[in-house]
Amino acid sequence: MSAVAFDTLKFAQTLRDKAKLTPEQAEGISQAFADATSEQMATKADIAIIETKIDALEMRLTIRLGAMIFALGGVLLAVKFLGH
Repeated sequence: MSAVAFDTLKFAQTLRDKAKLTPEQAEGISQAFADATSEQMATKADIAIIETKIDALEMRLTIRLGAMIFALGGVLLAVKFLGH
């Protein structure tokens, strides 16, 4: 996955202004949050790649299932006509 852009300055300012934290506390929390989440969040591009792979897998499974049903039908017909 790609790194996600995260505005640590804006986050720290919000912590200072809204939560009334000291600048040191706000900056520390902001940096810790950025470090913890930077490699764990999926971007829209990451999700699009996974969706494409899932679509391809779904198509392959659909084709395989269709082939198995067709083959089973052939076997059942063969058993019916050759068995009597």
